[in-house]
Amino acid sequence: MTTAHNTTPQYPFTAVVGMDDLRLALLLNAVSPAVGGVLVRGEKGTAKSTAVRALSALMPHVDVVGGCRFACAPDAPDPGCPDGPHETGAVEDRPTRMVELPVGASEDRLVGALDIERALSEGVKAFEPGLLADAHRGILYVDEVNLLHDHLVDLLLDAAAMGASYVEREGVSVRHAARFLLVGTMNPEEGELRPQLLDRFGLTVEVAASREPDQRVSVVRRRLAYDADPAGFAARWAAEEDELRHRIAAARELLPEVTLGDAALRQIAATCAAFEVDGMRADIVMARTATALAAWAGRTDVLEEDVRQAALLALPHRRRRNPFDAPGLDEDKLDRTLEEFGGADEGTDGEDDPDPDGPDGGPDGGGPDGGGQPPQDGGPEESPHTESPELPHQQEREAPQAPEGPEAPEAPERQEQPAAPEQSQEGAPGAGGQKAAVGATEPFRTRRLDVPGLGEGADGRRSRARTAHGRTTGARRPHGALGKLHLAATVQAAAPHQRARGRSGRGLVVRRDDLREAVREGREGNLVLFVVDASGSMAARKRMSAVKGAVLSLLLDAYQRRDKIGMITFRGTGAELALPPTSSVEAGAARLEQLPTGGRTPLSEGLLRAHEVLRVERMRDASRRPLLVVVTDGRATGGPEPVGRAARAARLLAGEGTASVVVDCEAGPVRLGLAGELARELQGTAITLDELRADSVSALVRTVQGNRKAA
Repeated sequence: MTTAHNTTPQYPFTAVVGMDDLRLALLLNAVSPAVGGVLVRGEKGTAKSTAVRALSALMPHVDVVGGCRFACAPDAPDPGCPDGPHETGAVEDRPTRMVELPVGASEDRLVGALDIERALSEGVKAFEPGLLADAHRGILYVDEVNLLHDHLVDLLLDAAAMGASYVEREGVSVRHAARFLLVGTMNPEEGELRPQLLDRFGLTVEVAASREPDQRVSVVRRRLAYDADPAGFAARWAAEEDELRHRIAAARELLPEVTLGDAALRQIAATCAAFEVDGMRADIVMARTATALAAWAGRTDVLEEDVRQAALLALPHRRRRNPFDAPGLDEDKLDRTLEEFGGADEGTDGEDDPDPDGPDGGPDGGGPDGGGQPPQDGGPEESPHTESPELPHQQEREAPQAPEGPEAPEAPERQEQPAAPEQSQEGAPGAGGQKAAVGATEPFRTRRLDVPGLGEGADGRRSRARTAHGRTTGARRPHGALGKLHLAATVQAAAPHQRARGRSGRGLVVRRDDLREAVREGREGNLVLFVVDASGSMAARKRMSAVKGAVLSLLLDAYQRRDKIGMITFRGTGAELALPPTSSVEAGAARLEQLPTGGRTPLSEGLLRAHEVLRVERMRDASRRPLLVVVTDGRATGGPEPVGRAARAARLLAGEGTASVVVDCEAGPVRLGLAGELARELQGTAITLDELRADSVSALVRTVQGNRKAA
């Protein structure tokens, strides 16, 4: 289904417990769609999708031209609409659509499909609209947006930038308007977004399950009540939904009257400069968000707290420099910047106000000092009329609970984790001579390691593969729906049959059997499985720090090339799957940072564990080819017959055609060359830590070229 057209009522927005930043961000986009949408980041099971889907019921209805499949506005229809030109006629009043884009959708499903056969033979633009057309003047929702294929991301970026969608097939093109509110949800553990798409989301919020028992009880109670009787549950919250809907409409009417003063604009510019965000989009989004906050609070002037809240919503995802940086803003730095560049605005002292949600009470419930903060929910009350997040009499007693719930229990855990390696020092029972983890050196740009041959995996940027995008290398008969047409091959297939088909005019008589689709070659993402030696032979602090820096660099490279990654470590008496295959390089970096060292070197155990992991992953996704990266000095000292067993394990992997690279970590003036022997057993390649650097490879090429010229 593309839109939420079902008979079961949506879970009411006002019944959502907690998640104040998320609710505020969604409401601000309902007030001002120009804010640019919301990206919701959070762990699984936090009702991200529930809150987003509930928003559509609060959006004002839209007027569309009757019978137009592209939702043209009656007062300003799109002059290039494929269903146009529109005549004055019936006007349809319909709810705002929320269109869901599945992660596995095809390109044709997103942008629409053009009937190439009719276009070539009849000259008719027979076009079936896609999801972008359905989402025009509505909401486009992408669950697990970080898992969206690259070619769909490119199409989304184009549509978001131009406000239109173009479908072009060999000279035949269709264009239609596509302006929508983009909302995405994602679990960061499954990988990050491309920076270009990340920047297209106006606001971002982090959500996590509450650690407050009363609030969790309220969540469960409401969900059970909704599942038992959706219609009855929705009816109990109808009054609160109507109240919130009217408030959104009132804020929309007030929005054009809101004044963004020079003082507030200067604070916005200074804040964006202080946090070194890229480009000017952040300044514009902050300005629109601060204006929407003022309208939401019932004011016509933008105050300092509006600017502060706008920064917390609009900047965290724009200031990140690499996937290992923690999201969020330094709020102390933000406050210092706002104070330094503060203007003459008065009445902005929100710190002494016990009710940060004052504006939710309207003009009588707290005045302008709340900065448009979201309503808070107490959770334990039974009646929806006392639990409603929009009721002003609850805000005062519940405001302190939201920040304290998720954070209080977690603080001691974060303090205790770094101490764990220290408590298991060398010689401790069962520790295998474990030493405390050391930090990694600065990451660097690595040379590209790829899988030989031609694959057919998911689009990426590592190894050669047949893909839906890339350079055309040939043509073939289509299997199923026609993909990208190969025009020359199609004409060549149809040409010999024109006389037999009775061709008399200028048009080419084309049959279905004549159609040929292009075979394209691009690059795919692979499964990069790291097998890291954490034994005592690697335990020298400087050496292990360099090894971790190299693996961190490879992780960053895997992120940029859209790979899945996994990590196995071996030390002592066995091997551990430290990171099951995932798209989250952040998780890999976190595991690497905590990696202790010490003990013997059970190389065979690490290789055998890699063989088992690859066997399971091959059953899950046979098209994603693996690349095994073994980071070791090549020593094998753990277990019975360590050297012979390691060689047999390596030959087992080589026999299954696993592409492998051995990163030789051996150091010192005397080297045994054991990593090179391991690479030969794996039928792979051995490179040193220095050779892993892309700049060293470039320098070597320049040196060779210089020597040739000198000769």
